[in-house]
Amino acid sequence: MPLLTDAVGQSLSTRPDIIGPEISKALSGLHDQIPPFPRDVAMKIIEEELGSPVEAFFCYMSKEPVAAASFGQVYRGVTLDGSNVAVKVQRPNLHHVVVRDIYILRIALGLVQKIAKRKSDPRLYADELGRGLSGELDYTLEAANASEFLEAHSSYSFIRVPKVLLHLSRKRVLTMEWMVGENPSDLISASSGDSVAHVSGYSARQQNDAKRRLLDLVNKGVEASLVQLLDTGLLHADPHPGNVRYTPSGQIGFLDFGLLCRMEKKHQYAMLASIVHIVNGDWPSLVHALTEMDIIRPGTSIQRVTMDLEYALGEVEFKDGIPDVKFSKVLGKIWSIALKYHFRMPPYYTLVLRSLASLEGLAIAADKNFKTFEAAYPYVVQKLLTDNSPATRRILHSVVLNRRKEFQWQKLSLFLRVGATRKSLQQLVAPNGEASLNCSPGGVNGAADVANLVLRLLPSKDGVVLRRLLMTADGASLIRMMISKEAIFFRQQICKAIADLLYKWMLEGIIAMIQHGSQLGLRSAPNNRDLSLHSRLSSPISDYHHHHHHHQSLLRDRRLKVIFFKALDSVRRDQVLTVRFCWVSFIMFMTASALACHRIVVSLSEIYLGPVVSLPSKQVAISF
Repeated sequence: MPLLTDAVGQSLSTRPDIIGPEISKALSGLHDQIPPFPRDVAMKIIEEELGSPVEAFFCYMSKEPVAAASFGQVYRGVTLDGSNVAVKVQRPNLHHVVVRDIYILRIALGLVQKIAKRKSDPRLYADELGRGLSGELDYTLEAANASEFLEAHSSYSFIRVPKVLLHLSRKRVLTMEWMVGENPSDLISASSGDSVAHVSGYSARQQNDAKRRLLDLVNKGVEASLVQLLDTGLLHADPHPGNVRYTPSGQIGFLDFGLLCRMEKKHQYAMLASIVHIVNGDWPSLVHALTEMDIIRPGTSIQRVTMDLEYALGEVEFKDGIPDVKFSKVLGKIWSIALKYHFRMPPYYTLVLRSLASLEGLAIAADKNFKTFEAAYPYVVQKLLTDNSPATRRILHSVVLNRRKEFQWQKLSLFLRVGATRKSLQQLVAPNGEASLNCSPGGVNGAADVANLVLRLLPSKDGVVLRRLLMTADGASLIRMMISKEAIFFRQQICKAIADLLYKWMLEGIIAMIQHGSQLGLRSAPNNRDLSLHSRLSSPISDYHHHHHHHQSLLRDRRLKVIFFKALDSVRRDQVLTVRFCWVSFIMFMTASALACHRIVVSLSEIYLGPVVSLPSKQVAISF
């Protein structure tokens, strides 16, 4: 059973819940170690499947296979129209061998269950393996899988999936477009300075560039894993590094679609919730999410599982709201608890955890301080802030609101700081032609950027989740939050928005006065100086419209006015809070008025005297 042994070993390497993490790690080394079968046999299979000699379809076919797996091997070819392709050919006489060996494996696993006295039935794995391998024996199913995976992820520009050439694909032959890209193992060797192929060594610059590409591959691999898990629900079922490439255009490319894992929507939301609960240290909610995914068996003591999870993961330190720990360490703790309580680990759960742990292992070669959570959690935050589904809103509310629907400001602040690091989230709300923010989770600049991002997001079409959150929250807690010391950056941004609006009104008033004066006294002989003055005063207004459109939309948005007056109505019974809010509002308005007057003086000085006074308003400090 050598072929099935390799296939079983590779497949079992993704199921540590059955065999344990140590054996799983050892079996993962079976990838890319399968010897090839003769070329003439492969060419004969191609001719039998396509119905004509190889030369009738290909003008070139490599002498040796470029890759070999347990069930087939891949040749590089060129079609008659000049397209570079990868031709996958199945090993001969494979079907009856696999059926026989699966039957033997099922008997053996039944004996293992009796000897080891395990509660879980390992024979179910043989059934699962048999169903999966029967699909891998028919390359028309793999072609359908590849097309489905391509269609599901076509909107994600950083993911590359090769197209299938259906007219050159049959049950035992699969032809796909050739993907140009670097293997992760080659990137690791280049980043460490080891020789690859005919290259004897690398300069320091080449090593640093290889490290950059490797880290970019890992970051995109992490995001691709989360996209599959949380967005499309269609997972690549063999996520080892041999099936990944880094393309010259900076995309992550996927190969080998013999098996795909499909997730139910409720399991996607439960998985999203479990990630959030791990980060927030909410162990009872994590156990509830695991129960929703049918991972915890009925009859298991929920209280004991919660206590063990808290004991195992409660010691994790946090940095800027993200666990400051290697993902593999967290994964090891989860596996130990899973084995202790005989968790039923669904294939998607295992695949994603292994994929993220594998990517972290690759990243360590380029950056010893790489943290998977740091790369993954901003995507999760963006998902919660932009996905307007009931299930996602429930998860978001559980993070930032307590049982009385009051804001937990510290959690909300950390949550938003993490979300602000997502460039794609910034681009959703950045005005056309305006550079996106350069946010980092910590520090004063990071807090100011978060405030700017949130105030841009609120009136935008993508801010519906945030607006719903504010409508759901207790109004008094919202007002209390806005006048707190921690919310100074939000007040500063609102103050700037009011100042911009006042500046525009003042400038328009001055222009109206000049126009009125011209109409009264100079109707017969228009004064060129006044016309020039009018045009120069109009210029700042056009600049205002271009650069401060989001400020206008923030103050004029009817939905935000409804939220604001609802919050005000809820604080009427608290006289102390009302007085504090009125005082802070008065200070904000006076500060905004002073800023607007300052800008008017600067604008008029530049118009009449030239650029003598050059003190931009953005340099004026705001503190209240």
